[in-house]
Amino acid sequence: MKQYEPPFVTLTLSDGTTIKLATKRDRFDRVFIDTSVLFSQYGVCAYDVGLQSTAICQSAITFINGEKGTLLYRGYPIEQLAEQHDFTDVSYLLLYGERPTGKEKEQFTEKIRHNSAIQSELHLFLNSFQHDAHPMSMLLANVAALSSFYQQDFDINQPEQRKLAAVQLIAKIPTLAAMAYQHSLGRSPTPPQDEMGYAENFLHMLHNVPGKQYTPHPLFVKALDTILTLHADHEQNASTSSVRAVASTGSNPFACVCAGLAALWGPAHGGANEACLKMLQAIGDESHIDTYIKRAKNPDDPFRLMGFGHRVYKYYDPRAKIMQKICHDVLKVLGNQNDPLFKLANSLEKIALEDDYFVERKLYPNVDFYSGIVLKALGIPANMFTVIFAIARTTGWMAHWLEMMDSSYRINRPRQIYLGFPQRDIT
Repeated sequence: MKQYEPPFVTLTLSDGTTIKLATKRDRFDRVFIDTSVLFSQYGVCAYDVGLQSTAICQSAITFINGEKGTLLYRGYPIEQLAEQHDFTDVSYLLLYGERPTGKEKEQFTEKIRHNSAIQSELHLFLNSFQHDAHPMSMLLANVAALSSFYQQDFDINQPEQRKLAAVQLIAKIPTLAAMAYQHSLGRSPTPPQDEMGYAENFLHMLHNVPGKQYTPHPLFVKALDTILTLHADHEQNASTSSVRAVASTGSNPFACVCAGLAALWGPAHGGANEACLKMLQAIGDESHIDTYIKRAKNPDDPFRLMGFGHRVYKYYDPRAKIMQKICHDVLKVLGNQNDPLFKLANSLEKIALEDDYFVERKLYPNVDFYSGIVLKALGIPANMFTVIFAIARTTGWMAHWLEMMDSSYRINRPRQIYLGFPQRDIT
């Protein structure tokens, strides 16, 4: 590639062919080379495994600067949103582009409450699962089943119906998630409560026992609400880009969210906080830390410290700083600061912030390190961690789906480098 000269980039192929490509810039003046004409005009394809250097869309929802540790929702820093707004505010912001007024929030909250109940047929469907089925498998199947209740009346070309579908998914997924958990315990599900907020309602449905009313501690509600806010969206991650890929076919939003759920279920994506907790349990005790730290530093040892470093952030994950405080506050209320697992986590945290090996490689604790500990403290089992992630990320998925439906788009059709046999004849 020749020296960059805005607003074009010139490529010279090995046969001397010259290709001139236009460039685009985003709000922060980052440069993107428009390669969309490479194949149609020149018969040449770009090669980018995992799409690490490829922008698949234009979006106005979320921005990340991994070098500076910045995360913005619609331009607002995540730190300000987590401190001054709840998850309902953030959901409205992501979906519609602006923070809600008092009246708008009231109406939006009422829509969520009105759509949070689940059809009786889905209760019967859920009961067909084994009690030891993974909650993500039950959630994924039930979201797919949801589409059967709306497919006759839903018109993807009507903006108001698209907005209603987004609200329905945001409202119903916590109910389905809590139902899956209660089913795994052999209990009857607790219906959603109109007088409760989003996070409080979910905790109530999750932990309530018939005949013994459960009222979550306000700090626990705040902790879960913060977790939901921090995980609501994160640019073009694997699950969000999966939602967009399916949406590009014109599929209904329930099917699109199923694609997101399937991608999120992977341990390299939504299962990181569960993996982090399992790592802490494997280490077991503070006396074993040095052994595992040496293993983590050994390039020939497959062991890795989970919950440290991030694919995007090369600086401290801004969500981790927020989650760190929530974690310590929750443990203080519970009186669990002396629990061996939490003491172990604190010791690992201290090492990561002071050890030259981790500091030089910018392996700071990320949001998964703290959120797993908080969720465990809230009485949520590890197999529900990815489900919590899914509840939060549904808002981001729907924001991207609405944005995509409101714009011109084409069905996703990536190319490949073919390494199989050349043409050969059957003899």
